[in-house]
Amino acid sequence: MEAVNLLSSNRYTEKQIGYLFISVLVNSNSELIRLINNAIKNDLASRNPTFMGLALHCIANVGSREMAEAFAGEIPKILVAGDTMDSVKQSAALCLLRLYRTSPDLVPMGDWTSRVVHLLNDQHLGVVTAATSLITTLAQKNPEEFKTSVSLAVSRLSRIVTSASTDLQDYTYYFVPAPWLSVKLLRLLQCYPPPEDPAVRGRLTECLETVLNKAQEPPKSKKVQHSNAKNAVLFEAISLIIHHDSEPNLLVRACNQLGQFLQHRETNLRYLALESMCTLASSEFSHEAVKTHIETVINALKTERDVSVRQRAVDLLYAMCDRSNAQQIVAEMLSYLETADYSIREEIVLKVAILAEKYAVDYTWYVDTILNLIRIAGDYVSEEVWYRVIQIVINRDDVQGYAAKTVFEALQAPACHENLVKVGGYILGEFGNLIAGDPRSSPLIQFNLLHSKFHLCSVPTRALLLSTYIKFVNLFPEVKATIQDVLRSDSQLRNADVELQQRAVEYLRLSTVASTDILATVLEEMPPFPERESSILAKLKKKKGPNTVTDLEEAKRERSADVNGGPEPAPASAAGLHTGRLRACAGRSWTRLSAHSPPFGRGTLAWEASVLSGLLCGRSVFRTFFPVQSTPSPSADLLGLGATPPAPAGPPPSSGGLLVDVFSDSPSAVAPLAPGSEDNFARFVCKNNGVLFENQLLQIGLKSEFRQNLGRMFIFYGNKTSTQFLSFTPTLICSDDLQTNLSLQTKPVDPTVDGGAQVQQVVNIECVSDFTEAPVLNIQFRYGGTFQNVSVKLPITLNKFFQPTEMASQDFFQRWKQLSSPQQEVQNIFKAKHPMDTEITKAKIIGFGSALLEDVDPNPANFVGAGIIHTRTTQIGCLLRLEPNLQAQMYRLTLRTSKEAVSRRLCALLSEQF
Repeated sequence: MEAVNLLSSNRYTEKQIGYLFISVLVNSNSELIRLINNAIKNDLASRNPTFMGLALHCIANVGSREMAEAFAGEIPKILVAGDTMDSVKQSAALCLLRLYRTSPDLVPMGDWTSRVVHLLNDQHLGVVTAATSLITTLAQKNPEEFKTSVSLAVSRLSRIVTSASTDLQDYTYYFVPAPWLSVKLLRLLQCYPPPEDPAVRGRLTECLETVLNKAQEPPKSKKVQHSNAKNAVLFEAISLIIHHDSEPNLLVRACNQLGQFLQHRETNLRYLALESMCTLASSEFSHEAVKTHIETVINALKTERDVSVRQRAVDLLYAMCDRSNAQQIVAEMLSYLETADYSIREEIVLKVAILAEKYAVDYTWYVDTILNLIRIAGDYVSEEVWYRVIQIVINRDDVQGYAAKTVFEALQAPACHENLVKVGGYILGEFGNLIAGDPRSSPLIQFNLLHSKFHLCSVPTRALLLSTYIKFVNLFPEVKATIQDVLRSDSQLRNADVELQQRAVEYLRLSTVASTDILATVLEEMPPFPERESSILAKLKKKKGPNTVTDLEEAKRERSADVNGGPEPAPASAAGLHTGRLRACAGRSWTRLSAHSPPFGRGTLAWEASVLSGLLCGRSVFRTFFPVQSTPSPSADLLGLGATPPAPAGPPPSSGGLLVDVFSDSPSAVAPLAPGSEDNFARFVCKNNGVLFENQLLQIGLKSEFRQNLGRMFIFYGNKTSTQFLSFTPTLICSDDLQTNLSLQTKPVDPTVDGGAQVQQVVNIECVSDFTEAPVLNIQFRYGGTFQNVSVKLPITLNKFFQPTEMASQDFFQRWKQLSSPQQEVQNIFKAKHPMDTEITKAKIIGFGSALLEDVDPNPANFVGAGIIHTRTTQIGCLLRLEPNLQAQMYRLTLRTSKEAVSRRLCALLSEQF
């Protein structure tokens, strides 16, 4: 009560003590809160700047919902009033920011929102700094309302960056003009795509170039504060360059600047440089520039003392890897793995396994790499890794003999990891016959080698080896008696584990009663696995969490959509059936099932029986038609018994015409397209992977692959907050015309997305006929009690079904003349929107889907392409010619196809890229 009484004093010291006491010690539920609020109202109305400042500080420090209800309508008026003192404006902006963060629903948006943007032009830099913090938070929530802040922020940033340190004396920190404000302005600009106005865009580019130039200048002070301030602005500028991902020159310069920090004596700078370069490696413009620093990064991996910096070096090597350097990077990561910290070994193992598979041109190298991986870090090799080896070996005939020979040699080591025994047992059981002709690896030697490891293994591995032995009975009749003796031994027939005991009994019986033909049929070689996404990549994404280079950013820079090898199998749930004879009757399929079930426990028999009964009934349970309908995972339903039918594209049908759910708090109307949706859509015309949309709550990433008239798109929804998304419902919306020309199938996603988590949705696509429009993806969910509704255009365009066609010069011009009627040609002459770089132009034409035909056009400066658009009913041949005029900064694009509508659509899409 004494503190409340002090608030009514007219002496500054007494009032200050009262506010300080209340800020620190009074609970927001206190009975005195009304008295305190009345005192604060009096001070805010007093127009005494000192008292107003104390009142605003108290509101911000307490920040309770009650105070937000009382003052959220008053503070914006103080902030934009013309007669408010600068110091009070600063306090009001920060106080409003605190209330908005605490209770966003109570801060009313109104006329003041447009006026607060103009505070960026205020003469007082303190007001500008506070206002920028407020506008950035508001723009993240309502980007369209604060879009005008972009040009003002660029203008203010330009004045700061180009000014001398003496011009802003009061706001210069160790020779760096207004570093805090510069960082805040750069963060505000990251809420928006690149400016559309060429003048604003040019000015922003000039600012960013100036920041990069200043980073190259010799330091004006040796003190650490100078370098900290200078580098803070530099790193935020680089973050903005990466966010825009539209200026090749700036991206390459940023990469080179970060490369200089890789050997800096400051550990923090090395860490930040590696982290930023991971993101740069995902851009098509800067990927090659990042690769030039490979030796420096490898050296950091070997010599760095800080484990967190070493981990960032591993991330960067993973991000910069492609077909040209895969073998070098994998070798270095394997070498580092022998001495790596235990905390990051599993992650490195996953990354090595993914890179070895993804960039394996020679699959003998892949087999060698994975076996070496198991040898070096067997304890950290998860089941997904060795499952994947089995899949790839089974799917590729050319590597099976080499794999059998290699694992046979690896198993001869006196001590080998159990994961190697699993791989060896599986591969020799399937392909041991390919090396049995060599007396050094005769059937008996193979069996003895595997059986020498038997007693050292766990129950699941022993179960797999028993399945290998029954395979040997079929493959090598000469060892049948030896194997039967093993199966007949008390240690097997009376084993304490019911799984091992039952396998031994049934395999022994099968080898005794079955004729040679039945045995060969039951134990025939496994068919290839159907293609699905690698579970190793899924495991790494789950381990790293959303918004990492291993996740969406890794997908963003991926050059090739094809996946080596096949999918991982998984157990299925099924009703319990009697398994006595059934399991024995599917022996040849048995090894495969056993190797992949997480299984070998009491709960596996019913599952095995259901699979085997399917085999006996003549059903194929292993093959699925491309494209897959669901997102694979280690626990996927192999038989499809638990699968739900794919949801049709488009909005859910209405249940009634005039009936409206007036009590529903989730509007079903589709939101207008999000700001920047059209720009992001255009960026995806020539690429298949990347971030489609991002705001402060949600990130949407895409990874796509197309083959002839079929396609498959993985959509990643990332929750960037720490709060759950509820009633999360993504819907694909197509017009009537588009539905007849484009077939889309989706599977519903989990309606709850945890904070910091990510969910994935698969869209299967078929081009029925040529089309012009694109589907709209509408996402609705509830966040913190507020309904969210976001719509973006999904980049499924006609050129995605382009298959490149190589042609000689004579064939091209012969076909060109055949397509000479006015209805078949479309031409567009247009001004270049981007720098006219030859290599970038080539990359865009190839990314568009066409084959780039070299030495075809008489003018070597021109670009010529050819390909075929595949639909369900027809194939449409397409020829294109792009003629650049460097002096005029103009292009002439000519497209000739057998169908006018296709020519027009392709011409419109490609013209937007240059």
